[in-house]
Amino acid sequence: MSTLVIVDSGSANLKSIYKAAEMVSLKVIITDNPREISDSKAVIFPGVGSFNHAAAMIRDKRLTGALLEAIADEKPFLGICLGMQLLFSHSEEAVNVEQPAEGLKAIPGTVKRFPATLPVPHVGWNKVNPVGSHPLFEGLTGGAYFYFTHSYYVQPEDTRQTLALTDYGFPFSSAVVSKNLFGVQFHPEKSGPAGLRLLSNFGKIIADRG
Repeated sequence: MSTLVIVDSGSANLKSIYKAAEMVSLKVIITDNPREISDSKAVIFPGVGSFNHAAAMIRDKRLTGALLEAIADEKPFLGICLGMQLLFSHSEEAVNVEQPAEGLKAIPGTVKRFPATLPVPHVGWNKVNPVGSHPLFEGLTGGAYFYFTHSYYVQPEDTRQTLALTDYGFPFSSAVVSKNLFGVQFHPEKSGPAGLRLLSNFGKIIADRG
């Protein structure tokens, strides 16, 4: 059993997250094999690009079942950027297509576009403020700067699932949690020491689960 898999959904920059995971001593493989995902101890699910395209790639690679199985088994699971958004029910990004793509529906809620009054995409460094204390943000509880690049943000139906907030014209959920399922809108692999600390904390969560 691999300790940790990075899911190759066909819509992610895998090298940078792989190198960042190695830097914090995580044993990791990159795979698009559903069996390896199902047999893993933990999952990182990165993503970049459009919601509709990524949802189609997941379906075409037959990854949906393995991802949902990992979530249902409460394995430590970290969605990054678009990977976080795909955990939600649906996205406004897919409204104007004939067959709007749905997300994995692991977290009830919507992926919404930033208002037209704000510069979009939201790109660059911004502060992430944890809501309360949580092992994923150990050592980062005072707020730290992480790197963002996105035009859409998540809005969970249950506000208690918001793990951290970031202000971009208004406070939005930049990290979410549901049991051992986590999502972050920012890129920890591009966020220097703070990002490495978060990945290290995720490794501790994996280790604590046994």
